[in-house]
Amino acid sequence: MTVKQIIDEPMRSLTDWSKEKRQKRIFELVDEVGLGREHLQRAPHEFSGGQQQRVAIARALSVNPQFVVADEPTSALDVSVQADILNLMRRLQDEYNLTYLFISHDLSVVRHISDRIAVMYLGEFAEVAPTDALFETPKHPYTRALLSSIPRADSETMDDRILLQGNVPSPENPPSGCRFHPRCQEYIGDVCETENPELVETAEDHLCACHLHDEM
Repeated sequence: MTVKQIIDEPMRSLTDWSKEKRQKRIFELVDEVGLGREHLQRAPHEFSGGQQQRVAIARALSVNPQFVVADEPTSALDVSVQADILNLMRRLQDEYNLTYLFISHDLSVVRHISDRIAVMYLGEFAEVAPTDALFETPKHPYTRALLSSIPRADSETMDDRILLQGNVPSPENPPSGCRFHPRCQEYIGDVCETENPELVETAEDHLCACHLHDEM
């Protein structure tokens, strides 16, 4: 499919817009994402990774959504290209009043793009909080281990890195009780093995699923 066909496909499937209205929308979108109309007749393999992501963003916005799921949208891109795509997404978010569910393992990217973060372990929420609160006062042991692994320029500050032992269990056969307990350095005994902690509010708008949440 050409870029034009790729952007047009959701509109053809999900709207009753005329061909002329869809054509106008396609022209608007390629301008919005920083591509030219000369790109419309090209195929995806003719583009760089960053340009391909711009096409994907245009396609996602074609039917005027309110909610967009972005699953690792920058993971395959160079750092400089990542910044361009993230800045584009933020601009479009403001322009179209969008809500993003942004899924990523890159904590620096997550901090840059997110207003609120949910940390997951083996398919369950470990911690949910506003971005600044999560980075400044992480409550869950897994969150603290993740944040301690972020590379820093000052090598001396890596002395506090938390190195988790063991391997991640299979999601098909998770541990009983707290799913993190086999690797947790703050393990407190039977309660961790037998009871799955509830996600509770430990501070204003800050949720944590840990039996030690009161102490933390």
